[in-house]
Amino acid sequence: MSKCPGIYFDIGKKARGVLQKDYAHQSPIHFHYQFMDWNVDLSCQVEEIVPGFRSLFNCTIPDSGKVELQYLNNFSGVTGCIGLVGNSNGGYDPAVNISGLVGTSTVSLGANVAFDIASRTINKFNAGLNFNTAFLIASLTLNDKFDKVKASCYHEVNPLTKTAIAAELRHSFSESETGVTIGAQHAFLPDTLVKARLDSTGKVGALIQQGFLQRFFVTMAGEMDFTSINDKAPKIGVSLALTP
Repeated sequence: MSKCPGIYFDIGKKARGVLQKDYAHQSPIHFHYQFMDWNVDLSCQVEEIVPGFRSLFNCTIPDSGKVELQYLNNFSGVTGCIGLVGNSNGGYDPAVNISGLVGTSTVSLGANVAFDIASRTINKFNAGLNFNTAFLIASLTLNDKFDKVKASCYHEVNPLTKTAIAAELRHSFSESETGVTIGAQHAFLPDTLVKARLDSTGKVGALIQQGFLQRFFVTMAGEMDFTSINDKAPKIGVSLALTP
């Protein structure tokens, strides 16, 4: 096992993969055509530019784009990126993000700061703790300038079938609201993955992902909000992904 703790955004990544990744959702800015909302994600990563450094380019059309530089060694991971982030007015705000993580592959502690260049203000200040063992991966993060706390856990039941369960507990101090999300995933076939999640707010989601030739993935996801009064119709999404 690598001694490197990774980067800040690896905190809670396994749990997010089960509870959030590939579910039906839309970016703040998106294309709209008749009854469809859609966007396009493009990313590219270059490993080992020089020893310890790697770069990442990510673009979500038409929502955002960023260029990131990462430095990793046995006991720390530091990232710095600059990019454009879409806002609710349909425009883009330039932002700089800096994060750091120190520790080992078992226990690590980190922080993340984001600066809004246009307003010269700090619009993000987060901190997190990660605990990683072969049996359980747990994390605790403080987000939105310490207004929200989130705790998550992930347990891999069977690595051969990618069977795993995850849970997330979150609380907002300013709104005095607490929520829980639980979910699971299982691969019925080597290239067929199924996920499901249940949220305490009454939302239920599920997806099925089919891979082809180990490079191309088609995902169909759906979500339904049983507490919604005006719109009880399920949201359905389809995504296509091509990996190198």
